[in-house]
Amino acid sequence: MLKVFADRGGTFTDIVVVTNNQAIIDGVSKHPERFLIVPLPNQQWIIVYKLLSENPEQYQDAAIQGIRDIMGIASNEPIPTEAIEVVKMGTTVATNALLERKGDRVVLLVTKGFKDTLRIGYQNRPNIFARQIILPTMLYEQVIEIDERYDAKGNELISINIEQVKSDLQGVYHTGIRSCAIVFMHSDRYPKHEQQIAQFAQEIGFTQISVSHRVSPLMKLVSRGDTTVVDAYLTPILRRYVNRIVSQLPGVKLMFMKSDGGLVAAEQFQGKDSILSGPAGGIVGAVQTSKRAGFELVITFDMGGTSTDVAHFKGEYERQLDSEIAGVRMRVPVLAINTIAAGGGSVLFFDGSSYRVGPKSAGSNPGPACYRRGGPLAVTDANVMLGKIHPQYFPSVFGIDGNLPLDRDIVIQKFTQLTQDIQAATLNDCTPEQVAAGFIAIAVENMANAIKKISLQRGYDVSQYVLCCFGGAGGQVACLIANTLGMKKIFLHPYAGVLSAYGMGLADVRAIREGGVEQSLTQALISQLQQLMAYLETQARREINEELSQLEVIRKANLKYQGTNSTLTVNFADNVVAMRQEFETEHKSRYGFIQLDKTLIVESASVEVIQKMDTPEEPLIIRTRPLYEAPVSVETVRMFTAERWHDTPIYRREDLQPEDILNGPAIVIEKISTIVVEPNWQARLTAHNHLILERVRECGLSG
Repeated sequence: MLKVFADRGGTFTDIVVVTNNQAIIDGVSKHPERFLIVPLPNQQWIIVYKLLSENPEQYQDAAIQGIRDIMGIASNEPIPTEAIEVVKMGTTVATNALLERKGDRVVLLVTKGFKDTLRIGYQNRPNIFARQIILPTMLYEQVIEIDERYDAKGNELISINIEQVKSDLQGVYHTGIRSCAIVFMHSDRYPKHEQQIAQFAQEIGFTQISVSHRVSPLMKLVSRGDTTVVDAYLTPILRRYVNRIVSQLPGVKLMFMKSDGGLVAAEQFQGKDSILSGPAGGIVGAVQTSKRAGFELVITFDMGGTSTDVAHFKGEYERQLDSEIAGVRMRVPVLAINTIAAGGGSVLFFDGSSYRVGPKSAGSNPGPACYRRGGPLAVTDANVMLGKIHPQYFPSVFGIDGNLPLDRDIVIQKFTQLTQDIQAATLNDCTPEQVAAGFIAIAVENMANAIKKISLQRGYDVSQYVLCCFGGAGGQVACLIANTLGMKKIFLHPYAGVLSAYGMGLADVRAIREGGVEQSLTQALISQLQQLMAYLETQARREINEELSQLEVIRKANLKYQGTNSTLTVNFADNVVAMRQEFETEHKSRYGFIQLDKTLIVESASVEVIQKMDTPEEPLIIRTRPLYEAPVSVETVRMFTAERWHDTPIYRREDLQPEDILNGPAIVIEKISTIVVEPNWQARLTAHNHLILERVRECGLSG
């Protein structure tokens, strides 16, 4: 049987397969340059595979093609689905549709008088001095105002004119719109009108009906409305994608990663939960593998081809309720991930006076200049120029037929040309490698700032944390990032290059439900909160649909000071004093003060129900070489770092054994990524095949 974990990223799709099928292993063993095969205990193996996400000449869907390649099946043959036990996926399909504004056509149904509420929003001005405010484009195409109204206490002020609503809906339906978002005032508490309209929409034939009291059952019309519109906009696209996968894999158990770090059955996967599907897999993978390696305080650093995602972990997953992604406000629980447009494919350019990195990405088609598709210079090219990436150790998947190595010559040519342009404009004397190093320094600074945002700016001391580096490009800059932040330890898992996909296999099934409260935190409120929690737990259990014994339940309350808008999440307790104490500790750490005289408001409550899944084991590896015998390098190359060229040994990851120590500068080559050990750093391999990089004192470097 096969268990397939896949992550479809912006540039590459990563696939990790756990199998006990000897025939499949025999097949992929014939192509050691394409597949990484790791034996596990109990006659099982892990197969790791990477392929380009977009390659229209070769295949339609990268994840399906990956399964075909691993099973050795031609593109015109059906996949023998009886051999596949489960497929767990993360996907950027919805994220890309949101970024490119290519979702479905949506009509917004809103309480009369509030037609422009979502466009007006909260009137935030991100750039306070901008004279021309460019508002984000709205995701809905038409608005129907419904003459209906409840007051804040649940009294029906205006009932629905059924004939009028049906006529309006019918008119929109005839224009070809099939997706509707229904958002009424106070419907988070009094949803009867929304339910009625949803019923009419269904009778008329709308195929996607998102109602706000189900999508985001919380106060605040604007953010509840935004979230509902996003759901209506993206769910149809997601449905079509899921159906396409299901048609290729009939009868296979298919699960998707949600933005909150939990898995969900394919048929329950919704647009609002899918925005951070891929990155969430990476966070889960990073946290679970770091915990197995004995690290409890973790900064996760995922550098891919298009972007870099960073997150903070201190004992439990950090989630945020309010977020803004691609210019769209959302109010659903998502993992607190800070994403910046800096990846291996980030385009480098000189604007006449300064170096710029990103935010534009070369993607996978055409990709960086070295990909042989006529692409622009990108971060990956700078690493090729500096001798940190060597074409002979990189997969030969480039060119028209997908069988050529990276093109180093074009990189040297383009950097030489760029250096001449820079010299002409600035009269500065610099070499191509200094220019490349300058671009890398800017990319590193951008990424380090993203980490500062989630750690230092929130009162955490990063020097106590381990930097868990992953993603195809993470290992190339890990030491430089740690140097910038004053971090002393880096953790690199053997599957670091595909950790987002591996994370799908380490994730649990999770269902989160929230309910609005908006009342003062008093002992009298506790019984009301307990009732709400019990109701939310029932709903969450229904989604998971499993026997009660295996489930873990976590209850949280979102608290804020009266008159403020900054909520902090605490564990729900029967004791008000305990909750207040936890809130004040967190508030002091985050903001540096507490207000003892202020009343605490419970904004909302949430219940998370978790069903633990079987996760792949990690084998121990045994040292066969004597302790005094050092690993042998494959060759010595020249690498430009710390302002000069160094003779740098290259080691293969599979040649290293437990307790081996490499002193920087050194390069470790893996099938799926490259790790650069900078000067003043030392790499050590553990019995779990984990590579731990530690900063050594500059004066204390020893052999």
